[in-house]
Amino acid sequence: MKREDLASRLSDVEQRLRLRAPDEVMQLDRLGSLHASRLSFVRSLVRQMARQRWQISTTRFALDAEGHGVAIYRLQTPQARYHGVIFSQPLDDAARSDRVIAEAWDVTFGVVEGDVDDSLLEQMAANVPLQEAGRQHPRLLVLSRANRSLRNFAAFLDALCAGRQPDPAWLTRVGYLYRTTAVYGNGKFGIADFDRLKHNPDFQRPFSAQMLAVYLLRHFSIEQIEHMARARAPGSAVAMAAPLRRYLGIGNSTGLGMAPFLINHPQLIQRWVESREKALAQVSGQVPGEPERQRLVALVARAERHLAQTVTEDSEQSARNHKTASALPAVRAWLEQVPLAEELWQELIDWSRQTLSLEAQELIHTLLLELYPEIVDPFEDQMGVEEGLELTPDMPLVRLKQLIETHYDWALRHDFGDPEERYWFWYRSVEKEEPRLGVRDVEPGADRELKLAIAPRVADTHGVIDDFLSAHPRALVVEFLIHHPRHKDIIRRIQSMAETPFGEIRANLWAREMKPMHLLRTKLSFFGASRFDPKSDRWVRITLFQGAPLVEELNAEPSDLIDFDDWSFPLEPDQDAAGTLKEADAQPRQHAGANS
Repeated sequence: MKREDLASRLSDVEQRLRLRAPDEVMQLDRLGSLHASRLSFVRSLVRQMARQRWQISTTRFALDAEGHGVAIYRLQTPQARYHGVIFSQPLDDAARSDRVIAEAWDVTFGVVEGDVDDSLLEQMAANVPLQEAGRQHPRLLVLSRANRSLRNFAAFLDALCAGRQPDPAWLTRVGYLYRTTAVYGNGKFGIADFDRLKHNPDFQRPFSAQMLAVYLLRHFSIEQIEHMARARAPGSAVAMAAPLRRYLGIGNSTGLGMAPFLINHPQLIQRWVESREKALAQVSGQVPGEPERQRLVALVARAERHLAQTVTEDSEQSARNHKTASALPAVRAWLEQVPLAEELWQELIDWSRQTLSLEAQELIHTLLLELYPEIVDPFEDQMGVEEGLELTPDMPLVRLKQLIETHYDWALRHDFGDPEERYWFWYRSVEKEEPRLGVRDVEPGADRELKLAIAPRVADTHGVIDDFLSAHPRALVVEFLIHHPRHKDIIRRIQSMAETPFGEIRANLWAREMKPMHLLRTKLSFFGASRFDPKSDRWVRITLFQGAPLVEELNAEPSDLIDFDDWSFPLEPDQDAAGTLKEADAQPRQHAGANS
């Protein structure tokens, strides 16, 4: 059956299935408990590359013995040709910073539409290393930069030079050799605008071009360190074993700069969450057989071991990981003891809601999605949307008031006169050009407050409307706005979003108890992040593409390919006494680096 026919048939089915209530799904603490799923953008990209047999080849690899120089990778799709261009340069340790205000990095890179001739390469070499300060070419689809994980890089290089495999535990502690500090797209700094991609069959899904750039960096990190090992120790150097290559990801450091996106793109968030919820609703209605049950038991065991291997210095996240991992033996026992029944998956969801933590509940949902790719995967083509909030000026004002009370009732539950409910304010630092949180009436910056907290804005507008209706009961929205124009933006949002239940995060972003880390994790889960490792309550490091198929495996024959789409919750490769590495046994067991 064609994918579009299947999507149409599933759309009919979904009307008969019960979606979870938006008031449950869109709570900030639940969103901050999401895990990467098969609808995450890294998974969708890898499926697309393998399904369409994208060809990735090296056209230039001009690096010196220290790994500095230029590498160019050609990407040929059935539709078009692109190139990933990577510049590696010396970097003094004192200049290495993950902050957005950094001015130099170990590598800078971009993805270019079309071919790269000498003229374009010269232009890129002069500007890509400058990042925001450069004059970037309009054929550049993605602009990015990354820094080395110094300890991992040194340990891996020493091991390969000595003719032995690096200890996989290094990647269990820190899952990468490079971490990106920004991956820009969508017209930033003069590069190609998103309009150039929204009808491009290769990159029309959200963030797919950015994820490709990260995937190419992962490939470069392998090729670069092996090249350096051969240059330093030509007589003894060895290549990385395939299991270790797959276990290698790319890190990312991100902070509060990611938070505004979730608030400023509610229609896109609606699509992401709604697609996941519709997929989950359809999966929960499936009648499982014994193979599906045993598959889920195996996935739970893998996730249990992955969480036991996840290392973070953040005490709160460490406790959450431990709590979730500790609950999973009971989940496996439940699955093995409960008789097969027509509504087994819904019974599991209901049992987990009553028994497990939010993070464990969402893990169960994520694993259920793995069981039915034929149901879930068509939703990957529904993750984008043409955004546009429209004002309806001729709407009766009383109707707008009803919309707020019906669809934004969550925003009216807070007492914004309570200092605890208006504790934080969001602003953009003039000096650092980064979003910040400040304590209201204590810290400076309130005069530059960003309009990110939707709940107090809605409540304020509702109160003013209520007063206006007392004197003008038959007023239209346009008449209200003539007297109160400052409410135009939030009214446009309310009118556009009232019928889209999953677009608004139902939280007060001013509240003292609000955890900004939940906002970061929400978006990162849709990217496909693993190894969630908060470094404070305002910035985090994660890993992308850990466990993903390698470039050389994307076009392998099915008989030679390790199941390319079965790489969620990656596990540390097993190593025998001789140092030989093999794919991990997924059965759970305590890991030496685990949180306990």
